Amino acid sequence: MSQPNIQARIRSNPRFAELVGKRTRFAIILSLVVLVPYYSFMFLISTQPQLFATKISDGSVLTIGWPIAALIIIGGWLLTGVYISRANGEFDSITQEILKEAGK
Repeated sequence: MSQPNIQARIRSNPRFAELVGKRTRFAIILSLVVLVPYYSFMFLISTQPQLFATKISDGSVLTIGWPIAALIIIGGWLLTGVYISRANGEFDSITQEILKEAGK
């Protein structure tokens, strides 16, 4: 079986279009969930630094900005894990079905 023939059968499979759509939507949503808070935080830090300059407690050297920044970074890591989990589960199973159908 020739390579272009398999590629054409994969691209014509409706499940392939479904996979591409699901994966694209999911990636865009997760990107927005990570990037909007990050850039909002950076924007507020640059324009309103006093918002994040409040000390966590009396005598503390940490300001409220540090834990917020840490949460944004940790959230990005967690959402990367969510994407990997879905990619290794749902997306991989759809890919295997598409490849099986194309190999027939």
